[in-house]
Amino acid sequence: MRIPNADKAIIAPEKLRAYLLNPAHRRGSAKARVLADCGYRADAWHVLEADLREQHLTAQVAGIKENLYGRRFEIRAPLETPSGRRIVFQSIWQIDNGTDIPRLITMYPR
Repeated sequence: MRIPNADKAIIAPEKLRAYLLNPAHRRGSAKARVLADCGYRADAWHVLEADLREQHLTAQVAGIKENLYGRRFEIRAPLETPSGRRIVFQSIWQIDNGTDIPRLITMYPR
């Protein structure tokens, strides 16, 4: 199965720029270093957004978990990165209670 309403998924630019692609972020710095090695940059965050939409949101769901806030979907799939490397990442998406639109929570290399 794929994430419901994946075509409407929310990928907040600030989630990409200020967290996943920010080497100074206290919790995201390790992810930012890996993503930088793959050729992703904060000033070109839209490249990572497009790759997630094209390569992860079209992939099969690897797991679903319920929490107090909604349903979380895990996707484990490779990304063809700007550097030409193919690396498996896990992305986490959540459909909050009362909505039907998934949003990106985080991602990390597997």
